[in-house]
Amino acid sequence: MPSVLILNGPNLNLLGTRQPEVYGVTTLADVEKLCTDAGAALGFDVACVQSNHEGVLIDQIHAAKGPHDGIVLNAGAFTHTSIALMDAIASVELPVVEVHLSNIHARESFRHRSYIAPVAVGQICGFGARGYVLALDALADVFARK
Repeated sequence: MPSVLILNGPNLNLLGTRQPEVYGVTTLADVEKLCTDAGAALGFDVACVQSNHEGVLIDQIHAAKGPHDGIVLNAGAFTHTSIALMDAIASVELPVVEVHLSNIHARESFRHRSYIAPVAVGQICGFGARGYVLALDALADVFARK
């Protein structure tokens, strides 16, 4: 059974209450249940981790090599600043799908740059929590091609 790590970055623990006009009212617990259910339907084992700390996210990416077959990553604001996350993803050689709840390309110009995109198999943004399900579907396609 393929295993996927759902990795959420800074401030995503505040989903449901943080800027609901941008991020909606879905909580992180709702997102994690959605991912677990969607993963089960695809025959995946799903593990969910959230951290506000860049180093913890890097450690999780490193630790994913071996136990996991792919990663769904919402790096939050680190998307636009972290070369270290980009390097970690490149180092583990696992397929990563970048996810954002909002459409980062329709927001402030500093959000248009993603350091994750060059090392990800794809980017999904603007579909709210449904983006995680789309990312899992995308990983199913990636796994099927292996």
